[in-house]
Amino acid sequence: MKARTRTLIAAALVLGIASGPVVAHAAPVPASAGVTAPVVSTPPNAAALERAIAGLGAENKDATAALVRVGGTSGSWRGSSGVADIVTGREAVEQGRFRAGSVTKTFTSAVVLQLAAERRVDLDRPVRSYLPGTVPAAYGTVTVRQLLNYTSGIPAADGPGESFEAQWEHRFDVTDPLDQLANAFAKNPEFTPGSAQHYLNINYTLLGVLIEKVTGTSYEEAVARRILKPLGLRQTSFPSRTQTRIHGPHNRGYQAIPKADGSRELRDVTEWNSSDRWAAGDIISTTADLERFTTALFSGRIVPKAQLEEMFTVPAVKTFGSTKDATLSAGMAKLVLPDGTVAWGKTGGRHGYNTAIGATRDLSRTLVYSVNATNAKGEDMNPVALGIVMAAFAK
Repeated sequence: MKARTRTLIAAALVLGIASGPVVAHAAPVPASAGVTAPVVSTPPNAAALERAIAGLGAENKDATAALVRVGGTSGSWRGSSGVADIVTGREAVEQGRFRAGSVTKTFTSAVVLQLAAERRVDLDRPVRSYLPGTVPAAYGTVTVRQLLNYTSGIPAADGPGESFEAQWEHRFDVTDPLDQLANAFAKNPEFTPGSAQHYLNINYTLLGVLIEKVTGTSYEEAVARRILKPLGLRQTSFPSRTQTRIHGPHNRGYQAIPKADGSRELRDVTEWNSSDRWAAGDIISTTADLERFTTALFSGRIVPKAQLEEMFTVPAVKTFGSTKDATLSAGMAKLVLPDGTVAWGKTGGRHGYNTAIGATRDLSRTLVYSVNATNAKGEDMNPVALGIVMAAFAK
């Protein structure tokens, strides 16, 4: 299906009549004397972005739909492509809600850092001192900061298995985070806390419990009071422990299943219980809400700037089991693009949905996307998502 786009450059909306998308271009605004030039000074490359999301739908091997918002001080662009569902073939819902997966961690991290700014949480204090009944003595030296940047050494909790079919069979299971923690803590540490980085959800499951203990309310209510309501993120929510549907307008998610004859089945994976991800990955949102969140976060309007530095600080350790330097910070990750541009952000993957938020630190370029990937939990980055990233940050 042809991409539906509208381009907004600075504050001007240019409308026209054409056979294709409406596109507007504007020259970058030159930096004033004494002012540091923006990292990205050119308007979004509309043509590249249109190509990145063209041709999505049931016949596309990588994705059935995509929603994209590119913004920043150098201009903005909006686009959507594909289908809302493969049965009717109706157009993708541009303002649709979706499972944002591990983008949830950025919200969780922001609340913990707010509590640190309020001196209610000390990042260098052992988490066991806050949760003595939850964290055993064997993990008594793990600090709050080590949970935030995945250097705790706490192993993952057991799940139904790595294969899609195993997870499909348990898609409606209801999971208690305390049970997950007990399961993880029954194992030996993977490494000495602070000596390596291993990206595991268990760190943020424990942070969710910490937030509840310190605030005296539920994790969901704490995020709502501190972030969702102040920013007016009305389309962002957390599902209840037993909720399996995405309420409100949304594009359905699909997983490609190979068949014996070489063809594939697109299995509808929209309805799924995400309680096993909780504070690590169960948020539901829209591209508009996540764009507002990203801009507010980077500008210091959610987390005070002193504590915000944690989100832009990668620990000087190696990635667990490899010789590669760590790339993850507190709730975000550092991405160095081929041209040397440095961006920060967070990706998320739930079956049927790949999501990302990101920006240059000076907010000259921001990006939010939701791609209905047909293999959203695959090891490699979805090709459509990769194309969006490269097009969004092209200079």
